[in-house]
Amino acid sequence: MKSRRSFLTGAAALAGTAALTPPKLFAAKPKITWRMQTYAGPALAEHVIKPAIESFNKIAGEEMQIELYFADQLVPTGELFRALQKGTLDAVQSDDDSMASPTEVTVFGGYFPFASRYSLDVPVLFNQYGLKEIWEEEYAKVGVKHISAGSWDPCHFATKKPVNSLKDLKGLRVFTFPTAGRFMAQFGVVPVSLPWEDVEVAVQTGELDGIAWSGITEDYTVGWANVTDYFLTNNISGAWIGSFFANMERWNELPDKMKELLKLTFDSSHYYRQWWYWGGEAKLRVDGTKMKLTSIPDAEWDQVESAAHTFWDEIAKESEIKAKVVKIFKQYNEDMAKAGRPYRYS
Repeated sequence: MKSRRSFLTGAAALAGTAALTPPKLFAAKPKITWRMQTYAGPALAEHVIKPAIESFNKIAGEEMQIELYFADQLVPTGELFRALQKGTLDAVQSDDDSMASPTEVTVFGGYFPFASRYSLDVPVLFNQYGLKEIWEEEYAKVGVKHISAGSWDPCHFATKKPVNSLKDLKGLRVFTFPTAGRFMAQFGVVPVSLPWEDVEVAVQTGELDGIAWSGITEDYTVGWANVTDYFLTNNISGAWIGSFFANMERWNELPDKMKELLKLTFDSSHYYRQWWYWGGEAKLRVDGTKMKLTSIPDAEWDQVESAAHTFWDEIAKESEIKAKVVKIFKQYNEDMAKAGRPYRYS
């Protein structure tokens, strides 16, 4: 995830943002123009960010416009943080892990194994259990404004061959996130880093045996369901943790009105993903025709969940901040287990 390529310039870059050109109603040059890059490629961005930015531009009009760029258009995804910090980009949508953030909370972005069971766990952890304040403080130290965090889809395996037991994972060359790959390596998974746009071809040519980067909604949306045959219903995380970030100087320069509009816009994006992913995951399991569902028995998968808690303890030993975050994850999951159904079923 950290080594992406292809810098699109000139006509190609303009083509990528054509759909987000300010409406003709606001033909005058806006007072403020921001450049924002997302981790997502064009097909996925149609859902995870483009509607929100179109809405923002329509409302902000002559006061402010955001130019949206897709994965790797201006900088590789692994360089998003540095570009944001330097001011090459004004805003970014990504997880901490993928954009190579140098903060103490980076390991928790993306898919931190079994930290969440459902998508609603993420906003509750941030807004009611204290993660929001920790993220804000850590990013302020490095000149970046953490605006808000939200949940995306769960992390499942989409593979060329069926996975029905843990032994079937051994030796599988899988495209996944840094932390997820680090965790699953103990079960024989071989994490592979590739540019996002090369993943589909890599599966077709046999360079990859599978993908553990998303749920089934993204598998269908971005085309991976066309090149994989099986979908493992067990997941290693209930929701991806992603965020919106801004260069601190650019953020501080904004009028309060624009700051509030950005917050509302990004909250609307978080809400959109809640129902789009939640409904999509279920519908495609039921009605999808491109991949066959497989499962590892619960008793066997419990080994993976137990290993996750050992992994948490290892991460907690690395720093005080990491220990603080792990403590919150533990407390939250204990509370959910005590609350019982529908918060936790086991």
